[in-house]
Amino acid sequence: MKIEVKKISDKAVMPKKYSEHAAGYDICACLDKSIILEPTSVILVPTGLSIAIEAGYEVQVRPRSGLALNHQIGVLNSPGTIDPDYRGEVKVILFNFGKEPFAITHGMRIAQMVISKFESPLWEVVDDLNSTTRGEGGFGHTSV
Repeated sequence: MKIEVKKISDKAVMPKKYSEHAAGYDICACLDKSIILEPTSVILVPTGLSIAIEAGYEVQVRPRSGLALNHQIGVLNSPGTIDPDYRGEVKVILFNFGKEPFAITHGMRIAQMVISKFESPLWEVVDDLNSTTRGEGGFGHTSV
């Protein structure tokens, strides 16, 4: 598979895997100046990149575990989805779940992208669904 990447900014950093078997490609902030993400605040962080991915695939934008554990920074709409027909700049919605302000600097690894295949099913309206043992049980019906 090939993913085409357009650098919107000369300062943009290409996505990169940091270990041989990593599923995710880290993506970096592309900023002119640092941003302070205050506690309980949301910010849209640019990457300076646009991508084109094959039909039938999506790119999932996920939090980085180190930012989550050490600084309580997450991707608010996790996982975010980049559809195969989107050609705008990849941006990441970060949220500060912590109690301290957090500085986001140019080139900082802010999230990771995972490529995932998806299906486009035909939706069919029916009068009844087949029955199962579980039935309509949900939302904790099997206890903790």
